[in-house]
Amino acid sequence: MVVLNRIYTKTGDGGQTGLASGDTVSKSDRRVEAYGAVDELNSVLGLARLHSGQNDRIDAMLGRIQNELFDLGADLATPLDPPPKWEALRIIDSQVDRLEAEIDWMNESLKALDSFILPGGSALSAHLHLARTVARRAEREAVRLVETGAAVTPAAIRYLNRLSDHLFVAARRANANGADDVKWKPGATR
Repeated sequence: MVVLNRIYTKTGDGGQTGLASGDTVSKSDRRVEAYGAVDELNSVLGLARLHSGQNDRIDAMLGRIQNELFDLGADLATPLDPPPKWEALRIIDSQVDRLEAEIDWMNESLKALDSFILPGGSALSAHLHLARTVARRAEREAVRLVETGAAVTPAAIRYLNRLSDHLFVAARRANANGADDVKWKPGATR
């Protein structure tokens, strides 16, 4: 259990922050950028849930995903090398598998796409599309982290990749199973 007695510590006033390992890094460090984007994604999902209304199953999925995003943040905030002296919280394959199963379930009732989809339709769908784009950015940040030589669990990258797909399908489902999707009309304003 996490206990937070003080919200401000003043330790970051110089532009530094601490990783879960205890190492001090710049607040612009790639690792901080990656878990910061995950934190932003979690906030966007909180806004989306304000519009989940009668979509109880979608709301339950989003609630679980919000909790998993804290797990993912902990994973990204804990370097693999050197290995921590404790059992670090890591994203695992079964969490990715669950996202895939939910994508398949949501996709069953959707018509096949015949155009790209513009973000919009219902309020829930629009917020889920925003979450999808933040998820893609978080994924890019995690990949950049790997490209700089930092080790990241492969399941964390897969989770982010699958999550953006999940949010896209959930956005379509929130649009009356795709009936209210806003379709792109190439060159419509020429």
